Amino acid sequence: MNKIRTYIEILLVSFRLGLTSFGGPVAHLAYFQDEYVNRRKWLDDKSYADLIALCQFLPGPASSQVGISIGMVRGGILGGIIAWFGFTVPSVIALVLFALFLNGSGIQDAVWISALKVVAVAVVAHAIMNMGKKLTPDRPRITIAVLASLVLLFYQTALAQITIILIAAFIGVYLFRKQDLPEGQDVELHYKKKTGIISLILFIAFLIGTPILASTASSVYITIFDIFYRVGSIVFGGGHVVLPLLQAEVVPNGLVSKELFLAGYGATQAVPGPMFTFSSYLGTIIASVPGAIVATLAMFLPSFFLLVGVLPFWNQLRKNNNVRAGLLGVNAAVVGILLAALYDPIWTSAIESNKDIAIAIGSFTLLYHWKKPAWLVVLVTVIAYIGVSLIV
Repeated sequence: MNKIRTYIEILLVSFRLGLTSFGGPVAHLAYFQDEYVNRRKWLDDKSYADLIALCQFLPGPASSQVGISIGMVRGGILGGIIAWFGFTVPSVIALVLFALFLNGSGIQDAVWISALKVVAVAVVAHAIMNMGKKLTPDRPRITIAVLASLVLLFYQTALAQITIILIAAFIGVYLFRKQDLPEGQDVELHYKKKTGIISLILFIAFLIGTPILASTASSVYITIFDIFYRVGSIVFGGGHVVLPLLQAEVVPNGLVSKELFLAGYGATQAVPGPMFTFSSYLGTIIASVPGAIVATLAMFLPSFFLLVGVLPFWNQLRKNNNVRAGLLGVNAAVVGILLAALYDPIWTSAIESNKDIAIAIGSFTLLYHWKKPAWLVVLVTVIAYIGVSLIV
C-alpha cells in the first residue's frame, strides 16, 4: 500500500511539473530543485547537484535524466518510469495533436509564447541564485563558474560543454582533494548492481542491433526506432542540440519536409516539458500516432538503460575523495553553464523590449522574494504579459 501511495505521489508531482515546466532544460532543473529538493526533501542539495553532474556526462536529455533519477531514488526503476511518464506525457500529447491538426506555423509568434520565454528568464535567474549560493561559496569555485560561462558564450557547442566539465573536474581534484569534503546523502536504490550491468549490455545491444535490423527489414516502425534510438544515444547537451541531428536524419531522406520540421520546431519551444518530445511530433508526421509512440520510446530508452546501469555504482564513486573533489569543480562549472544559458539563448530570445524586462523582474521577484511556486508564477506572468500587450 505504501508503494502504491509512493507511485501515485511521484505521478502527480511529475505530471504537474510536466504541465508547468516551461523554459527548456535549464529551467527544468530549477523547477525540479524547487519541488523535489526544497519542498519535498526527497534528496539534499549536494546529492541533487551530483545527479546533475552525472547526467551532464551521459548522452541524452539531461533534465529528463535528472527527473528519472529522482524517481528511481524515490520508487525504484518503476518510480523512474512513472516520473518520466508524468513529466513527458503533457508535451507528447500537445505535439502529437499539433502534428495531427497542423494548420500553419503562425503559432510560434503568439503573445503567450513570448510570455513563456520571459518567465523562463526569471526561472533560470532564480535557479542560478539558489545554486550559486550552495555550489560557488568561495573564490576558486566562483572563478570556475565565471570562466565556464565566458567560454560557453564564445563556443556554444556540446563538445565545449563536455570539455569544460572535464577540465572543471580536474581542477576540482587539484584544488580540493586534500580537504575534508561532505559526502551528501546516499542515493538509495531498490535494485542491485547486476541489474545495472544487464541494462548497460542492453544499451549497447540495441545501439548495434537496430541499424542492422533496419537495413534488412522494410518496416517504417523499425526505421523510426533506429533513427530515434541512435540520436538519443549519441546526443550530448540535450535540448536544442538534438534538433540539427534529427533534421539530418529525417529531412534529407524525405521522411519529413523542411517546412513541417520547422513548424514542429516552433511548437516544441511553446510547450512545457523536455524538448526531446519533438520526436513525438516527428513520429506523428511520419506514421501517425503509432509512429509517435515508437519515436518517443526510442528517443528516451537510451537514457533509461544508461541511468539504470550507472546509478548502482554512483554511491561508491561519490565516496572516493578524488571524485568528490572533482564534483566540486563540476558543480561550479554547472553554475557557469546555467549563467551562460541565461544570456544565450534564454535572454537573447526572450527580452526584446523594456516591457519584457519589467515583467521578467516582476516574475523573479515573485519567485525569489515572495517564494511563490513556479507554476503560479508562470500563470501570473502569462496573464500579465497578455494584459500589458493589449494596453501598450
